[in-house]
Amino acid sequence: MAINSEEFKQALQNWASGITIVTTHSDSFGSQGMTVSSFSSVSMEPPQVLVCINQSVSTGTGLKESGVFAINILSSEQQSTSNLFANPNKYEERFINTPHTFGDNGAPLLTDSLASLECSVIEQIAVGTHWIVIGEIQKTHFNDGDPLLYYKAGYHLIQK
Repeated sequence: MAINSEEFKQALQNWASGITIVTTHSDSFGSQGMTVSSFSSVSMEPPQVLVCINQSVSTGTGLKESGVFAINILSSEQQSTSNLFANPNKYEERFINTPHTFGDNGAPLLTDSLASLECSVIEQIAVGTHWIVIGEIQKTHFNDGDPLLYYKAGYHLIQK
């Protein structure tokens, strides 16, 4: 018998992760983005990553339509950006209040991120409550700084 969702959540709080914002742009939905901590590399050759997105949010639908997305790896200076893109009540404010450009693939790139990865969708699989989206990296962008980390239900910075 599987554990319940609360036990699962408690166990995963012990995993420190970086914070990313997944962005896309489609004709029907415009620019969309959401805060995501479920992100991982998949393959070096070809360079591929995966991200998990809740099926209840429209970003996954826009991503499916456009076939492209960007992974924006947040810096320690972007805690408020993470909160903005995680808040369902602030949907309209996300791109108005966040400096960004558009990548070659059309997805929004958050200007102050440590790195932005422009990706094309290889596969988008429905599993449980989420989409597992596998993307091939087409282009990368980098900035200096330290990462924004999430651990035990809170943000953390690297101690130097």
